[in-house]
Amino acid sequence: MENSLNRTAPGTIDLLLSRRSGSAKAMTGPGPNADELAVILKAAARVPDHGKLFPWRFIVFEGEARERAGKLLVEALCETEKLTNERAALEAARFLRAPVVVAVVSRTREAIPIPEWEQMLSAGAVCQTLLIAAHALGYVANWLTEWCAYHPLVKEKLGLKPGERIAGFIYIGHSAVPLEERVRPDMDKIVTRF
Repeated sequence: MENSLNRTAPGTIDLLLSRRSGSAKAMTGPGPNADELAVILKAAARVPDHGKLFPWRFIVFEGEARERAGKLLVEALCETEKLTNERAALEAARFLRAPVVVAVVSRTREAIPIPEWEQMLSAGAVCQTLLIAAHALGYVANWLTEWCAYHPLVKEKLGLKPGERIAGFIYIGHSAVPLEERVRPDMDKIVTRF
């Protein structure tokens, strides 16, 4: 009797071995449609999660919300520094680099038996699974944090609560340039046996 969970999928190894981030600066549309994005997010929500805490959530930026996010970034920087016109334009366009951007918000809970580190690792697994799911549907993706993931006003305006952090902004689209392989680790140098 075939079980729908943990079934073999020979093509998955080829998929994993061909995954390559595409630069957010070199992305173009179209991005995933609503059904595809729902599948990508659903896949990401299946990561290991000790204690079934769901220690992460998503904020999706698409359409004109990307422009509003850019205005928020400019506003946040103006609170702490004097911006040149060039820098303001760069920040206003930051979320326009890709058709879809997904913020993965890590939300750790203290005073429970599940270590915070494991909760944060689960959020990291969500980011990686978003990359893989996007790749599986024919898109490129890029996991970035950049300054805006850490800026207090940006976090506040995005509705982050105490204990929440941005694990990453995942940019999803198509690459406007051919992807090239990058240097990968020498497995003999990073694998030991106990």
